[in-house]
Amino acid sequence: MALVQCDYFSETLGMNTSMTVILPQKTVSQIGMEGAGGADKHPVLYLLHGLSDDHTIWLRRTSIERYAAPLGLAVVMPNLHKSFYTEMEQGDRYWTYLTEELPAVARSFFPLSAEREKNFAAGLSMGGYGAFKWVLNYPDRFAAAASLSGALDMHGHREKLNPGDGLYAPVMKAFGERPIKGTNDDLLWMAEQADKQTGPKPLLYQACGTEDFLYQDNLTFRDACLQTNLQLTYSEEPGATHDWSYWDRKIKDVLDWLPLK
Repeated sequence: MALVQCDYFSETLGMNTSMTVILPQKTVSQIGMEGAGGADKHPVLYLLHGLSDDHTIWLRRTSIERYAAPLGLAVVMPNLHKSFYTEMEQGDRYWTYLTEELPAVARSFFPLSAEREKNFAAGLSMGGYGAFKWVLNYPDRFAAAASLSGALDMHGHREKLNPGDGLYAPVMKAFGERPIKGTNDDLLWMAEQADKQTGPKPLLYQACGTEDFLYQDNLTFRDACLQTNLQLTYSEEPGATHDWSYWDRKIKDVLDWLPLK
C-alpha cells in the first residue's frame, strides 16, 4: 500500500490541516504482506480519531495498514481536533468541513469512489460518535459505519458532566448550552430519522467493552437502535476498557465486516 501524509489548506476552517491516507497497491513480491488494488476508483473508509488524538493515531497505535492491504480499500484519516465532529460553539465549522469539504478535497487528490456502496465511516470514542453522526445524517452517501467505544449518547453524557470533569471543557466548547436532544447532534434521534427515510439504510457495527466508561452510552444507543429497522451488529467484550489493545483487535473485525464489493 501507499502511505500519504497530506497537508493542505481548508477553505471551511480557514487554515492548513492534515490527513493521513492509505491507498491500495497491488503487490505480489512484498515479504510478509500481499496488497490488493486495481480499481479505477477505490472504495474508501473514513477513519476518525478520538478526543486526545489526531490523524496519525490509527497508524501509530494499530496495524490498520496491514489489515487493509489485502482488501483493496483506501483509508482516509483526517484531523478534526477536539471538535466532536460538529459546528463548534467555541471553535470552527468542523461538521461542514467533515461532511462537505473533506470528501471533495480527498477525491480531488486521490482516486476515491463517490459511490454510496463504496463509502464507509468508522471511528473510536469521539470518532465513533462522529462516524455514526455522519452516516445517520447522510444515509444516501454511505453503505456502512462502525463505532468502537463511541460516545453515542451525547445529550445524556453532557447532562452528567460537571465543571470538575476532564471532559467538561471540550464538550462545552463543542456544544455549549445549545440543545442536543432532537437535533442532528443526537444519535438516538438521528437513528429514528434515518429509519423513517426512504431508500437504502446504512449497516451499523457497534462495539464496546463492558468496563469502558462509555459502556452505558453504548447500551442506550443499542437499545434505541433496536427499536428501529436499522441493521445493527452489536459486540461487547467482557473486561475490555477504553484502550488501544481493544481497538486494534476490533478495527480488524470492522474491516472483515464491511460490505466490500
